[in-house]
Amino acid sequence: MYNSLTRIQNVFGFFTTVAFVVAAFIAASDFTYDRTPSAHIKTTNVQVVKGRPHYYSTKKEEYAIMKFSLDADLSSLFTWNTKQVFVYVTAEWTSPPSSSASAKSASATNQTNSAVIWDSIITAPSSDHLANIGPATLKKLRKSAAGKAVDPKRGLLSLKNQRPKYQITHPTGRIAETGDVRLRVHYNVQPWVGFLTWSQTEHDFGRWLRMKDGMSRAFTLPAVKKKDEGKKAKA
Repeated sequence: MYNSLTRIQNVFGFFTTVAFVVAAFIAASDFTYDRTPSAHIKTTNVQVVKGRPHYYSTKKEEYAIMKFSLDADLSSLFTWNTKQVFVYVTAEWTSPPSSSASAKSASATNQTNSAVIWDSIITAPSSDHLANIGPATLKKLRKSAAGKAVDPKRGLLSLKNQRPKYQITHPTGRIAETGDVRLRVHYNVQPWVGFLTWSQTEHDFGRWLRMKDGMSRAFTLPAVKKKDEGKKAKA
């Protein structure tokens, strides 16, 4: 009954119980820190082009290219339990109701459109070794955060006239002159221990406040510029 195997099982069971309890306390400690993220974003240049947005595209379609400027303070998201923060910007707009009966049924279930145009991963000093960057950049990161468990500067973003990583398209192939488009800043906090948490856009949760601002003014996508128009203007 009290052989070596039984004792090993008891020790292992006790160890896993203690580890689970400690992990639960670590995860719960995140709620004791204030989260006060803020961001200001605006568009600087918006174009709509007709062509093949990707090398694997089989046909030409309209796609939008949106440049933007972003000033964000996400430093409050970094605690001793933060592994990395995933930041991304989306373009959101609402599809107008269609007149055809078949399109009405389809659009009724998909009124809101959202597409990611830019993203970035900000690592904490304790997880710099996981960053997918070159050795020179990694050396600079480690030097700037030497001896720091938390580096608030990592959460400060200042982007001017930033080019998007991804173009925006639509299943219909048409996106020009779409109105009421807005850019919104999102974040996802990935802890060492605990649950993933996403940006709060509507409600506060205890000491975690929803993002201040974080959305651009509404704008309308321009029409596609035709090549013939430029030739006629010269003539």
